[in-house]
Amino acid sequence: MTTRKRRVAVLFGGRSAEHEISCISARSVIDALDPERNEIVPIGITREGRWHLLADPPALPSETGRMPEVTDGTGQTVDLDTVGASGELVIADGSREPIDVVFPVMHGPKGEDGAVQGMFELAGVPYVGAGVLGSAIGMDKSVQKVLFAAAGLPVVPWEAVREPEWDEDPEGVAARAGALGYPVFVKPASLGSSVGVTKAHGPDELAPALAEAFRYGRKALIELGLEGAREIECAVLGNDDPVASVAGEIVPVGHEFYDYEAKYLDDKGARLVIPAPLEPATMERVQRIAVTAFASTECSGMARVDFFLRSDDLWINEINTIPGFTSISMYPKLWAASGLPYPELIERLIELAIERHDAEGGKSTAIRRLGP
Repeated sequence: MTTRKRRVAVLFGGRSAEHEISCISARSVIDALDPERNEIVPIGITREGRWHLLADPPALPSETGRMPEVTDGTGQTVDLDTVGASGELVIADGSREPIDVVFPVMHGPKGEDGAVQGMFELAGVPYVGAGVLGSAIGMDKSVQKVLFAAAGLPVVPWEAVREPEWDEDPEGVAARAGALGYPVFVKPASLGSSVGVTKAHGPDELAPALAEAFRYGRKALIELGLEGAREIECAVLGNDDPVASVAGEIVPVGHEFYDYEAKYLDDKGARLVIPAPLEPATMERVQRIAVTAFASTECSGMARVDFFLRSDDLWINEINTIPGFTSISMYPKLWAASGLPYPELIERLIELAIERHDAEGGKSTAIRRLGP
């Protein structure tokens, strides 16, 4: 008897500033999916939020000479049916396509922040990665830092600044930044891939740094810049019993820090050292904190946890619930070094999605009436 292939919808693009990176990550995921076991359903989302069922996966910059993007006219317009938990795509002509599991490879707002995860919940379809709450926490760096601190984890000194605060009291905000000590990193509170991140070396650079951060959202973070600190990253995988990979180290080359250009545009912009040259006790501490951070922020499926290390001092920086999946991204490389090759990692993530969906599907959503 022939077993039906599992229909995996790979979702990418979207409305955030990380649209192009999402497309590149999605291509890597699609290339790694076993075609003998999976029927791949590429779904690209335009910058305006329209969904398209594509005939082909997104092209890579090496194939076209430019960053990929999803535009209107690249495929059939579709919607996800969220009525009756059917797990189906509704195509413009009225036909329907069933979906077994969704692999969202969407970085940033409207993709990684719980928005589409809520849609998947309404549609009753399993999906890879954190749920609505874990995704929302993972997107907001200021909220996750509060939870890290509550869990007793060492957090880099920081200040959250809302745009109205900066507009109404720039001197007060500047005083808070000065109390941290320069240099500081200024970044959007709800964005990744180093988009909008600036290193302010002194008070005169704070205003333009905040202006850049506020281009992407109404809340920004000001974080102490730990001079001489090493950048360490650790991958976590699992649901109720998560495990950590070996840790890796990012060594910027020709860049002051691991910025957007070093990550995605300069193929020699950084060295990824895996495993990181750490003492065994430090490696174990990184792994332990990574798992604790994963649990304290209600994560599931996957996450990458970032750290700073200086001498024997270790600080957690942030957690990323949909880490990069490009061919040079740290998350898959860390698991490959830990004995889980990229194709097996993708399969394991899909299994975890279905496992969580099945476990939560047994919980009643009906309200029990009390009394007559």
